[in-house]
Amino acid sequence: MKRNDSGLFIVIEGIDGTGKSTQAKLLQKALLDQGQTVTLDHEPSDGPYGKILRDSATTGRLSPQEELDLFHKDRKQHVDELIIPALNRGETIILDRYYFSTMAYQGQRGFDQKEIQNTNLSFAPNPDILFILDLSVDHARKRIGARGDNTNEFEKHDALQYCRDTFLSVKNETFAHVIDASKTIQEVHQQMLNISLNK
Repeated sequence: MKRNDSGLFIVIEGIDGTGKSTQAKLLQKALLDQGQTVTLDHEPSDGPYGKILRDSATTGRLSPQEELDLFHKDRKQHVDELIIPALNRGETIILDRYYFSTMAYQGQRGFDQKEIQNTNLSFAPNPDILFILDLSVDHARKRIGARGDNTNEFEKHDALQYCRDTFLSVKNETFAHVIDASKTIQEVHQQMLNISLNK
């Protein structure tokens, strides 16, 4: 999907434990301090389709096809109602997870990653900046355990490795930046901020 706007669209991806949410909040604050109008959001969204997906984490997972369909419906609504209007107003959007996560996690359930990507690109714009927060699976699992979270099926070693490999598979896109998430929170933040301000 081609864009015709003056906004800045930033996406943060990476396996669980890489610090996406922390870095998203830090980046939002720093860009607000620079005088930008910034919206921080996440996927699945807080819309009706996203709510079903979020609820399924506790009520039981949906079938692979139902889950994939809901991700696409949720993203299309998110793009139409939030992302594109904000970008058209010249604002900055920071998104915690996007279609790259669908490629990773639904690809892990057996769907073709390229097909997922092409479906999304028919209605969802590419980001201006994609930050891939990268961390070894063993390091990520230690962080997940340290924060007291239980390891769910998504976070088992092989599944996490598959998802990490998927994120890294798009590292050659012109908008992609791989960030070493093993560095300190401040070091990672400063690197992301510098890239964002120079875009």
